[in-house]
Amino acid sequence: DVHYIEPSDARLQDILLAIQTGALLSDPNRMRMSSQDYYLRSPQEMAALFADIPEALSNTLRIAERCDLDLSFKGYHLPQFQVPDGFSAQSYLRILCEAGLLRRYGARAADAEIRQRLEYELGIINEMGFDTYFLIVWDLCRYAREQNVWYNARGSGNGSIVAYTLEITLVEPIQHGLIFERFLNPGRISMPDIDMDFPDDRRAEMLAYTARKYGDDKVAQIITFGTLGARAAIRDVGRVMDIPLSEVDRVAKLIPNIPGKPVTIPQVLEEQVDFKQLYQTETYLQELIDTAAQMEGVVRNAGTHAAGVVITDQPVVDYLPLHRPTSGAAEESPIKTVTQFEMNVLDSLGMLKVDYLGLSTLTIMAKACALIHQRHGVKFALDNIPTDDPETYALMGRGETAGVFQVEGSGMRRWLMQMKPQALENVIAMVALFRPGPMEFIPGYIRRMHGEEKVDYRHPLLESIFQETFGYPVYQEQLMFAAIKLAGYTPSEADDLRSAISKKIKDKLLKHEQKFIAGAVERGIDPDTAAAIFKDWEEFARYGFNKSHAADYGVIAVQTAYLKLHYSVEYMTALLAVSQSDTDKVALYVADCRRMGIKVEPPDINHSEWDFTVQDCGDGSSAIRFGLGAVKNVGRAPVDAILQARGERPFSDINDLARRVDLRAVGKRSLECLIKVGALDAFGTR
Repeated sequence: DVHYIEPSDARLQDILLAIQTGALLSDPNRMRMSSQDYYLRSPQEMAALFADIPEALSNTLRIAERCDLDLSFKGYHLPQFQVPDGFSAQSYLRILCEAGLLRRYGARAADAEIRQRLEYELGIINEMGFDTYFLIVWDLCRYAREQNVWYNARGSGNGSIVAYTLEITLVEPIQHGLIFERFLNPGRISMPDIDMDFPDDRRAEMLAYTARKYGDDKVAQIITFGTLGARAAIRDVGRVMDIPLSEVDRVAKLIPNIPGKPVTIPQVLEEQVDFKQLYQTETYLQELIDTAAQMEGVVRNAGTHAAGVVITDQPVVDYLPLHRPTSGAAEESPIKTVTQFEMNVLDSLGMLKVDYLGLSTLTIMAKACALIHQRHGVKFALDNIPTDDPETYALMGRGETAGVFQVEGSGMRRWLMQMKPQALENVIAMVALFRPGPMEFIPGYIRRMHGEEKVDYRHPLLESIFQETFGYPVYQEQLMFAAIKLAGYTPSEADDLRSAISKKIKDKLLKHEQKFIAGAVERGIDPDTAAAIFKDWEEFARYGFNKSHAADYGVIAVQTAYLKLHYSVEYMTALLAVSQSDTDKVALYVADCRRMGIKVEPPDINHSEWDFTVQDCGDGSSAIRFGLGAVKNVGRAPVDAILQARGERPFSDINDLARRVDLRAVGKRSLECLIKVGALDAFGTR
């Protein structure tokens, strides 16, 4: 029974057990190991232990040598997808794409560039054996459309015209300059990965459909492991050692907390003078820091991945060890098993992974568009909300972006007000630039956009590629286009270059540098200029963003701004309904409604529903009625009981309410909270 490797690890195992059970080390009655010898014993120790029956060891070894377990890659385990009789996966995919091409492009479907791109992509997909993958994702999207579940595909999948014709993606790839090889590179065999966004209140429906379609035993969610970081290790170890919270806090706060740049305790000891001084002067803190340093990186708990689902051809248990869902996740998800292998291991074993992400923005848009259809007879969906409306860009330029996807933060709002976006390209660029690193380009981008600064290119051929971002290397796709144009790279080689630069793979970079300069010189470019361009690109690793992802999110940002501007009451009602559990957001959006001249009426027992609703006033204007679900300490069951009793007949007074409502379901606390917020003001003063 082995729990750790070295005998000296016994103390650390004991501390981890105390952390997991929430006990103090000083507690004599806590759960602990009965002895300190659960380490991996040496052959000599084992021989001494079993001196009386040496056959026990030799027979164990014999059995172990007979075991034949091979966990290496054995091809992709794509689930069986039933295609109609007379079709193969390849021919059925082609039929669907041809039909989709006419739907998406109409009269332009026969254009040489479009047809050529479709034929090329279908050829690569078939050659790599991924026809079934596209049919599986298409089927998910088909089901979502039939059930009126809004969906969106994020990431590099937007670079595929096949995905666009199958109505998986929203963004037209040729117009936006998106490259298929960024998504699926024939030179780099790996499973394609299309991440699907669904409204967060309907994600479970899509998971349930997947489990029904392929079988409960052939789908599983993916495990994640939470490890102890430097700060968490200090806090957890300090708690079980019963060191005063203020002291532990003092130590933890000296450890820098930079997102995306984790530091280790030994690093902090070297670099932070205050931390080092504390370590050297306080003996009991020295023990805390030494112990925490040894606990760093240890797995603290298992969780369930927010989105990833594995779908296989045989029962999942034939390929992977399984685990029960972690607490909380089990009730919410229709998929009741979780893999014991984490994401990167699954990729190396050829498992099909589909990401089902819950996105509240889609919930807001779907609710808003349902209200718009009901009130104005206009039917909007993600593929027909305009993105070319000048007034929408003017709204973004004024910074009136509370509740607008991706751009409502104060930093982004400030830059948009300076930028004054004129077109979708500007918003896409802002989505890509507003990150640590490339943010330093934003002021220059804005100056160049408004003609206040000259744009320079190292070579005239770069102009057509980088002019959309005013000379700045914003997108990974731009780098790929430049390598193709300047040095004769194939798209597949250009993606390999992008990968080498973003991952900083030195030997690959060296080969690419020589290849790029040689290719550029062949095309009449000066070797020094070619070398300078490549050197610029090596810096690009910190900045390059996937344009397919930025384009998709940029489109949704503009669409939400359009709905907010032209259908303000409906959009703000949906926004408040989805945000009702977050008091700070409700306060922010109510204030924004008032700024826009939209009245927000207080909760009322006779007029409010569970969600925020639109209420038409006598003077022809519309107001938003506060939802009872947003009142604190009033749960779903009490509100349902009140709404059921109310029906079509309002309550006349407090006695009528008490008579008609089942007060056992409502309770004193809920009723008091409704009175305190004024929901019963119609019956008298509080």
